[in-house]
Amino acid sequence: MSVPARVLVVDDSPTMRGLITAILNSDPDVSVVGQAGDAMQAREAIKQLNPDVVTLDIEMPNMNGLEFLEKIMRLRPMPVIMVSTMTHHGADATLAALEIGAFDCVGKPAPGEPRPFGDLADKVKAAARSQHRFVRPAAPPPVQPAATADFRVGRKIVAIGSSTGGVEALITVLQKFPRNCPPTVITQHMPPTFTKSFADRLNRLCAPVVEEATDGARLEVGKIYLAPGGDRHLQVVNPGAPSCRLVERPPVNGHRPSVDVLFDSVAELAGRNAVGVILTGMGRDGAAGLLKMRHAGARTVGQNEKTCVVYGMPRVAHELGAVEHQLPLGSIGEEILKLTAARKEGID
Repeated sequence: MSVPARVLVVDDSPTMRGLITAILNSDPDVSVVGQAGDAMQAREAIKQLNPDVVTLDIEMPNMNGLEFLEKIMRLRPMPVIMVSTMTHHGADATLAALEIGAFDCVGKPAPGEPRPFGDLADKVKAAARSQHRFVRPAAPPPVQPAATADFRVGRKIVAIGSSTGGVEALITVLQKFPRNCPPTVITQHMPPTFTKSFADRLNRLCAPVVEEATDGARLEVGKIYLAPGGDRHLQVVNPGAPSCRLVERPPVNGHRPSVDVLFDSVAELAGRNAVGVILTGMGRDGAAGLLKMRHAGARTVGQNEKTCVVYGMPRVAHELGAVEHQLPLGSIGEEILKLTAARKEGID
């Protein structure tokens, strides 16, 4: 970036503020312009400093991060990156923050972690240049789509990849699915412990069963499998009875789990009997895998620039020629169902 992204760091711990500040200031394209220990200090700092991005702790005295984020999004919408403890409670709160309108999240590091906060600086830079409007999405109405189409196991498998902005994007897409949806596998870039909470959240909001993928789980109609965050990649294996495999391999494109690893496996297993979807996210993970799926005969869909929080992964996929249809987010769920429904005349 020509002008460094200006950041306000908000955390009740002086030690954590210092660590975040040091990490961000080590990137020449980021400048920490202020710190605050609670919501009241942060409010005054935002008024005085007009930062491009705020990093916000969830657990703070007087007013917690979620309450303060609500006020920011209502009164002065701007990019906010949540900083959360890697606990079940922290994951639930972070998911709520992402639904309120936070740009992204990072987990607080464990003692001795070699790369604390990982790609925080990259997320700050993406947030600063994002066209995301940072307004709270309208709460989608409860949906129970009719289970009318025939989605036979083995006929079509849906594979979806997403990253920054993916929480709301996946909710929007999956709420269009009926309870007998095609078997669907998802890799969403998310810290460990967060994916279980997210799967539970999706399971409450959507008609199909949504669960965190487990090694050996058979793909079934009416089920959606979310790759667990952490130290393994999700693949789909076994042509006779498609199932999930969790594999320990190094990160791919800086991510584990990686969308490319998932898409590559689906291309090899299902070929033309698959649909690949790439949603909002930073970087290029999933673009090459989606191209492999398309070359194998799969149908492919990408989210368009206007509706992406970050038009990174879908942009690269589109430029590679991996995307057959580029659509606004609100149309992608219906398109997936159209491409996977069985027809009377037989397999497409």
